[in-house]
Amino acid sequence: MTAHFVILPVILPAVMAGLMVLFARSPAFARLGSGLALAGLVALAVYNLAQASLGPSPYFLGNWPVPFGIVLVLDRLSALMLALVAGLAGVVMAYVLATGWDRRGQYFHPLFMFQLMGLNGAFLTADAFNLFVFFEVLLIASYGLLVHSGGAERMRAGLQFVAFNLLGSTVFLFALATIYAISGTLNMADLAQKLPLMPPEDAALIRLSAVLLLVVFAIKGALVPLQFWLPRSYAAAPAPVAALFAVMTKVGAYAMIRFGTLVFAPTLAVTGTLWGDILWAAGLMGIAVGALGVLAAARLAPLIGFAIIGSMGVVVLTLSQFTAPALAAALYYAVHSALAAATLFLLLDMITARRGGDDLAQAGPKMAQGGLLAGLFMVAAVAMVGLPPLSGFVGKVQVLQALSAHAPVDAPVAWSVILLGTLVTMIGFARAGSALFWRVDTAQASAKHPAQPIAFAAIFALIAAMVALSLFAAPVAEWLAITADNLIAPQAYIDVQSLPAVAP
Repeated sequence: MTAHFVILPVILPAVMAGLMVLFARSPAFARLGSGLALAGLVALAVYNLAQASLGPSPYFLGNWPVPFGIVLVLDRLSALMLALVAGLAGVVMAYVLATGWDRRGQYFHPLFMFQLMGLNGAFLTADAFNLFVFFEVLLIASYGLLVHSGGAERMRAGLQFVAFNLLGSTVFLFALATIYAISGTLNMADLAQKLPLMPPEDAALIRLSAVLLLVVFAIKGALVPLQFWLPRSYAAAPAPVAALFAVMTKVGAYAMIRFGTLVFAPTLAVTGTLWGDILWAAGLMGIAVGALGVLAAARLAPLIGFAIIGSMGVVVLTLSQFTAPALAAALYYAVHSALAAATLFLLLDMITARRGGDDLAQAGPKMAQGGLLAGLFMVAAVAMVGLPPLSGFVGKVQVLQALSAHAPVDAPVAWSVILLGTLVTMIGFARAGSALFWRVDTAQASAKHPAQPIAFAAIFALIAAMVALSLFAAPVAEWLAITADNLIAPQAYIDVQSLPAVAP
């Protein structure tokens, strides 16, 4: 029975989404269904974290062995990402129900469930082709959520989002076809064993497939120079939807970590440090582009989008080392940045509703609950920038330490870019905060708005999670260190897929 818990994070939202479509005319059923599904996902996330600490757990659909069947594997990395998705989705849903965002479109809740299905499936699958399948589920659901409640600007941003991601999907298929042609398998554990044994004449095709896959994951993770879709798409999306999308770029980071430690590890002679070298450059550029974008943004929504690009730059710059301390630091910072970005997007929705827009150049009326919003924005900005005492500072210290220990020659460059990027980003957020909360048009009447205590509670929950991440940084870092050690030495992940599971 224990093994069946591995597939439940995929099955539960999928079944609930289907039921919601059948009962689409009942908003009450959709709301109740979302609440029950998310409660179940949170409970499963807690259980799976405990289960993954004991070792990887496979699930063989149809009891077919590798490489013929579909295999899901729960390990520490996938359990961590499942917990992040469940917790973030639960907070976002609480905010959506409190503010009535779901009532602006008939199919919000089933799309939300399909989005969770795609995210959870991507984190659990042990097969490269099924990773592509779950990417497509994500793409379809993301488009529906992005254009939720309509509008010409959202439609244009949605079309750009879909077009660019479909290009990535096409590249993904070419990469998978190339890998399958030379190896006869798409199971990641099987690839880890077969690629080192490939004949020399296949070396060029292996390197080609490695580069193509990295391009796909760079698109998903909004790495420079493939990041230009993110600021506009996230700025056009409904703010609560964008808060859930904060975890979307982490899917790209997850795929880079999984493939970069298992399939195209630095120990693979054919590819060597190819991925690491590319990610190092992309990380440095991402930090610079993100910081400059934050400084130059004319609206709050794209400013947050550029901050996400900068945070992804820090993540990929760190994981480019593909050492255990670097991976642990990258994972800590990735979790933190997802929480910080989601907090900022929920605050964006509140500020926009009370101010009438997020234009930083235009003065607005005095906002209802303005003092509370200003304080929350300052805390969220401090978290995103990476200043003490919140988890962003702890994460950046871990990042700098990991880079100094394992890239001593390049460490001064990395330190300089990270610290300068932090300074520029801080100035950008300070400018935005001053424009939003200090530049008030006294000629306009003060905005009236209900207090919305549950919506504020959702934001406080995200901030509390970042505070907890700081207070319990030592045990979290220890857990992540073990996770990183298992990624660097993935034999246990490979071994659990060697034989089909015992039939229940």
